[in-house]
Amino acid sequence: MGRVHNLIEQHGRQGALSFVEDRKEVDVAFDFMSDETGGVGFLFSGWCQAALPHRKQPDDHVWVIETDHTKLLVEPGSLHTSKGVVRVGVPYGSRARLILLYLQTEAIKTNSREIELGRSLRVWLGKLGVSIGGKSMKEVRDQALRLSRCRMTFQVAKGRQTGIVNQNIVDTALFTNDDTGSLLETVKLSEGFFEQLKHHPVPLQESAIRAISNNSQALDIYCWLSYRLHALPGDCQISWPALYAQFGRSYARLRKFRENFLDSLKIALAVYPEADVTATEQGLILRQSNPAVPKRLARKAGLTIAE
Repeated sequence: MGRVHNLIEQHGRQGALSFVEDRKEVDVAFDFMSDETGGVGFLFSGWCQAALPHRKQPDDHVWVIETDHTKLLVEPGSLHTSKGVVRVGVPYGSRARLILLYLQTEAIKTNSREIELGRSLRVWLGKLGVSIGGKSMKEVRDQALRLSRCRMTFQVAKGRQTGIVNQNIVDTALFTNDDTGSLLETVKLSEGFFEQLKHHPVPLQESAIRAISNNSQALDIYCWLSYRLHALPGDCQISWPALYAQFGRSYARLRKFRENFLDSLKIALAVYPEADVTATEQGLILRQSNPAVPKRLARKAGLTIAE
């Protein structure tokens, strides 16, 4: 268990604030520790190694993340309107990540490519503490449209083998219209993406997602650590330039990235008490840790965690 979690157990939420400078770290850890709702979500392992942008990109911008083991290419889609064909930019931010997580979680739990959204998505987002009205719902609609239109390519290397997933995230999407605009009601995942998801799902604690649902970088780090830590054979050192290549695409300078990354790392570790991670001047040291989702919960959800 991490230091902040021990402090909360010993001194309570308010008492822990006397020992920790970052109030957000304490608040997130407390919310996670006191969450009794539970639940397990699932994410394709590729999304744990390369992620979407945090902020809106130009509508014609192609998003590329390239690391030693993974390359992600996200291409914007297009939409036919009364004014002609317009570009739909790539998805971004925490809302896009939550929608992706919902789609993949439902696909794994139902073993079906076709997922009903509408009210089900709104209820699920509400459980994560996301407002489902006004500006927030408009953001959800926008990100759902972007996800349904974009095209992505994952290239993942494992040993001497390289696998490529090159197609749309979804095959078909059904929208309905109301007074506030279009709402994505039904999605059918592409067959290739669905097969990759079934073969390489990463279990995540929904209580952790709830606690950091508005922090896209903390979500990325939590998903990455959930994927990496339990499978490490020993200590693993990752340099700041390597972390910058994976997580810093939105930053012009490594120094600014490092500062913000360390802040988000604290938040991610606040919802992963078992994680053994040390930050140094050279980068991060990762050590083998218990999985973010205990194996008994993963088995109960119908998934076996690979050793």
